[in-house]
Amino acid sequence: MSEKKHITLGVTGMSCASCSSRIEKVLNQMDGVEAQVNLTTEKATVAYDPEKISVEDITKKIENIGYGVLTEKVELDVFGMTCVACSNRIEKVLNKQEGIELATVNLTTESAAIEYNPGMVDVQAIIERIRNLGYDAKPKADAEEKQTHKEKQLKTMKTKLIISALLSVPLLITMLDHLFGMNLPEIVMNPWFQFILATPVQFIIGWQFYIGAYKNLRNGGANMDVLVSLGTSAAYFYSLYETFKTVFIPEYEPHLYFETSAILITLILFGKYLESMAKSQTTNAISELLNLQAKEARVVRDGKEVMIPLEDVVVGDRLIIKPGEKIPVDGIVIHGRTSVDESMLTGESIPVEKNPGENVIGATLNKNGSIEIEATKVGKDTALASIIKVVEEAQGSKAPIQRLADVISGYFVPIVVGIAILTFICWISFVQPGQFEPALVAAIAVLVIACPCALGLATPTSIMVGTGRAAETGILFKGGEHLERTYQIDTLVLDKTGTITKGKPEVTDYLGDEETLQLLASAEKGSEHPLAGAIVAFAKEREIDFLDVDEFNAIPGQGISAKIAGNHILVGNRKLMRGHQVQIDGYEETLNEFEMNGKTAMLIAINGNYRGMIAVADTIKDSAKEAIEQLNEMGIEVVMLTGDNERTAQAIAKQVGIHHVVAQVLPDEKAEKIKELQALGKKVAMVGDGINDAPALVIADIGIAIGTGTEVAIEAADVTILGGELLLIPKAINISHATIRNIKQNLFWAFAYNTAGIPIAAAGFLAPWLAGAAMALSSVSVVTNALRLKRVQL
Repeated sequence: MSEKKHITLGVTGMSCASCSSRIEKVLNQMDGVEAQVNLTTEKATVAYDPEKISVEDITKKIENIGYGVLTEKVELDVFGMTCVACSNRIEKVLNKQEGIELATVNLTTESAAIEYNPGMVDVQAIIERIRNLGYDAKPKADAEEKQTHKEKQLKTMKTKLIISALLSVPLLITMLDHLFGMNLPEIVMNPWFQFILATPVQFIIGWQFYIGAYKNLRNGGANMDVLVSLGTSAAYFYSLYETFKTVFIPEYEPHLYFETSAILITLILFGKYLESMAKSQTTNAISELLNLQAKEARVVRDGKEVMIPLEDVVVGDRLIIKPGEKIPVDGIVIHGRTSVDESMLTGESIPVEKNPGENVIGATLNKNGSIEIEATKVGKDTALASIIKVVEEAQGSKAPIQRLADVISGYFVPIVVGIAILTFICWISFVQPGQFEPALVAAIAVLVIACPCALGLATPTSIMVGTGRAAETGILFKGGEHLERTYQIDTLVLDKTGTITKGKPEVTDYLGDEETLQLLASAEKGSEHPLAGAIVAFAKEREIDFLDVDEFNAIPGQGISAKIAGNHILVGNRKLMRGHQVQIDGYEETLNEFEMNGKTAMLIAINGNYRGMIAVADTIKDSAKEAIEQLNEMGIEVVMLTGDNERTAQAIAKQVGIHHVVAQVLPDEKAEKIKELQALGKKVAMVGDGINDAPALVIADIGIAIGTGTEVAIEAADVTILGGELLLIPKAINISHATIRNIKQNLFWAFAYNTAGIPIAAAGFLAPWLAGAAMALSSVSVVTNALRLKRVQL
């Protein structure tokens, strides 16, 4: 019997002692398990026999009986990865470690997202595991700090490249002699001179490849460093052997390949430098979002206005924002009125009026009035910080389409080494029997032309640029998998209120004189009904003076009755009017027309006589019709889902061009309607903005939240449309199509490059230095292609 292991699991969902007793009882019934569950600390202390049961089995058992096992998530910056084999190796090892639920390592962002059980493993242990593999890691730095690190890294790479190039250029000249038989200065052709130039390149500049290869081989892996080290070392040491021959045989004409090893390292460094330059451009979206922030804030302290750094602002501070200044943090207007340019958040260029009591968002621009606000959210809690976090997580995530590349990359390097050995044997045995040099050159060419980098960069670079481009437009994808699933949808379900419509009733038609409007608005001012609010707002826009109300009565299901300045006012439906013997027969046709157009029409009577009619409707968003037209043109079926009655729903649908309407749906039935569509084989996206939309957003293949909606809806969604601009929905689908198309292009060329390049190199048609250049530029071409997404028209 093996020695038992001990773990501590955080348990969620326990509400009383019976919960902890039940979990403890169930766990102790498992073979090889002894458990104690503490309700107060919400922890389970478990001793188990690893030969009989695993931690995963224990976790699943707890979850199966209706409780949860606490996990935490940490994001790390990972250093030292050179190709996809590195990221795959780290990911594979971490996912095997006990206590780690899921680890995702991204080569492009040089980061790792790890979900782990804090009772079994801590962050430092995870970092140490990565270091044992030959890499380094530390908790994720903020975007500005990471950008500074990248700039230093690029500067170091540039210095190394320049030194390597200066030492390699004289060796490059010797190729002219090999290719064209030119008479070059004797010093250039001297083997010891070439040795002096090539050695620093091989063992100082190129030492990083040896270190990387050693660390990978030590841990049972193989990456690009192994291929580069093998190829350049073969050329260098063969040349060194030939050079020493001249010591013992002075008349011997050595066959040197110092230029091959040095130029290969220089070209690979050049390719890596270009790749890093291009990759830094893929993170521009984050940099641009960071640049939106104000650097300082004008705060009222001890009755005085003082300028302080943004990071020193705390919740509750009062800030003064003058015209033309950025609003530093999220807050609520205390004094003053202004208009605010929120285009950075919503994409809407028209400024939004802000009055006392209304919210403002950090990084938006105050246009034309001084205001005083109270800070409600600062630092990482602000809307902008939340957006940056979503974009970072999306850029660091993996799309399912990457799985094939990951599988192939895992076997790539060993297969290439095998092909290189086979190439050497074939050449020395059959192609040119007994000729060592041609066999060596062909084997070196195979080693250096093959690189898994292009394959590994194909997906994450496109995901980074695609999600960044989307964020700039006001579209937030929560991850690469959501970007890919958006590409697959064929049916889009739209909630009506707050999504297709503005969610705020407005007066659309008024038939009556100014005196009637004054009496109507004065009567409605005492009502709390949303329609009354629309009428009062309509009167205020026309600068109508309100009168005192002497008597007010709300009549359920009919309307209101009021007495103002000796006049008896009735506002309501047909039933109200007929109950008070008001003649309305001549106005039925107009009333029906309003109702057929989805409007709520109210009749107005004063002192028993008909005096007018007012129609109120939740008006359609300006962009709704155009957005739905674009979706229809894309071949996506649009369905409207609403709790409204059939007639109103059909009227709204007709106005915007929707042909499929599901009306009178209760909030808890929305998710069921989504399931019904999915049962027909449709890939469904749900667009909503309210708490009652959250279940449907989760059930849908893709949940799209309108950013003007509730935080619950946004949290439940896979994609967030900032602001509420419906035209961003077809744009979100377009960016997903463009990104997946770009990924497929990258994967095709990465596969094609290696499929064609390796046989050509093995056949002896590529000099090693040409193979090295091709290998270096293959990664650059993939990143460059991904960068085209920055210019895609949405």
